[in-house]
Amino acid sequence: MEPSIKKKAEMVLSQIGISPSEAINVFYRRIASDKGIPFSLDVPNAMTRMAIRDLESGRGTRVSLKDFVKEMRKVAKTA
Repeated sequence: MEPSIKKKAEMVLSQIGISPSEAINVFYRRIASDKGIPFSLDVPNAMTRMAIRDLESGRGTRVSLKDFVKEMRKVAKTA
């Protein structure tokens, strides 16, 4: 793993309030339950790229950190 990517990811996980181990556990549980990678590895389509630009520019809907963590923990428990 690239050290710079690991450091950036761990900073995000820290802000979210989960450990790298918890994040990997959620990821592996989703792989097992979905029987594959739990997200698309395709290039984003035009609508997705527009949504990403909207969020990056301050438009669009954001989810609170608290709600995101709550959802992540639910996913971890049900997978």
